[in-house]
Amino acid sequence: MPEPHRVVIVAFPGIELLDVTGPAEVFSVASRVAGADRPGYRVQIATADGRPAVTSSGVRLMADLALDDVNGPVDTLLVSGAIELVEDGVEPVIDREVTDWLRRAAPRARRIGSICAGAHLLAAAGLLDGRPATTHWLTAARLAAEHPRVRVDPDPIFIRSGQVWTCAGVTSGMDMALAMVAEDRGQELALTTARMMVMYVKRSGGQSQFSVPLSIQSPSDDRIDELRLWIAEHLTEDLSLEALAARLHLSVRHFSRLFRRRTSTTPAAYVEATRLEAARRLLEDSDRSLPDVAAASGLGSVETLHRTFRRRLGTTPAEYRRRF
Repeated sequence: MPEPHRVVIVAFPGIELLDVTGPAEVFSVASRVAGADRPGYRVQIATADGRPAVTSSGVRLMADLALDDVNGPVDTLLVSGAIELVEDGVEPVIDREVTDWLRRAAPRARRIGSICAGAHLLAAAGLLDGRPATTHWLTAARLAAEHPRVRVDPDPIFIRSGQVWTCAGVTSGMDMALAMVAEDRGQELALTTARMMVMYVKRSGGQSQFSVPLSIQSPSDDRIDELRLWIAEHLTEDLSLEALAARLHLSVRHFSRLFRRRTSTTPAAYVEATRLEAARRLLEDSDRSLPDVAAASGLGSVETLHRTFRRRLGTTPAEYRRRF
C-alpha cells in the first residue's frame, strides 16, 4: 500500500472544534475516495502534553500524541485557532508552548498552515514574516498591528505563499484542505471529495470571506454605521468625500477623522471596497455585461472596473467570472 501523506493538526485548549475536525474530515474523505491503491492521508492530532483538549464548545478532543512525540518528517503541519470574547471585542489566543514548538517543528514539514486565528500563532513563531497571510476578519487588524512584517489581507478565504498557507474563519479550513488535496492529487479528486461532503465547490482562495458592510462593527445608532448602510444602497450616486461629509453635516476634515476612527479605513477606500464587492456579486450571480456591471456597481467604466480588480484582487473581471 502506498505511504500516506502525514498530516499533523496542532490543538490546544479553547480551539474551535471545526478548525480541527473540518480539515481532518476532508483529508479522510479524500483518502477513501482515492482508494487503497493510491496514497491517501494519515491525520494525527497533537497537543502539548498528549492529553485531550477542551474546545470552545466544551467538546473534548482526543489527541494522538504529544507535540514532543511528533518525530520524523511531516507532510502537512496545521495549527488551529482560538478566539476569546473580551469586553471590547475579540482576542486571539496565543499558546506560547505551541508557538515555541512551531518554531522548531516547521522546518521538518513540507507544508505548514493555519486555520482561523491559528495565523496568530504562526506569526508569533516568525513563520509569516514577509509573506501575505489572512485570518478571521475579526482579528485581521490585530494581526497586522502586532506583526507589521506580515502582509495581512483580511479578504480572501485562504492564501498560499510558497509552502505556507493561511485561511479565514472556521469552515474556510475545509476549503483550504480541499485546495491542498487538489495540489497533491489533482482537481478531480478534490471535486469528488467536495461532492461527497456536500460542500460548495465554487469557493476558492480568491473569494471574499465577508461582506464589506458587515465587516466593520459599530453601534446601530452610530451615524457612521447608518452612512455605511446608505452607501451600500446608493452605489451609483455621488459618494465623494465632500458629498458624504455634507450628508452628515460635518466638515470634510472632521468627517474623515471620525470615519477612520470608527472603521480603521478611509471613506474613499471603503466606498471602493463596497463597490468592488457589488461587482464581484454581479459577476458571480449574473451574466450582465462588463459595462453593465461597472455601471450598476458604481465603478462607472469598464476601465475603472479592470483597474480596481487588478489592484485589489490581482485578476481581471473576466477571469474572476470564469473562476467563480
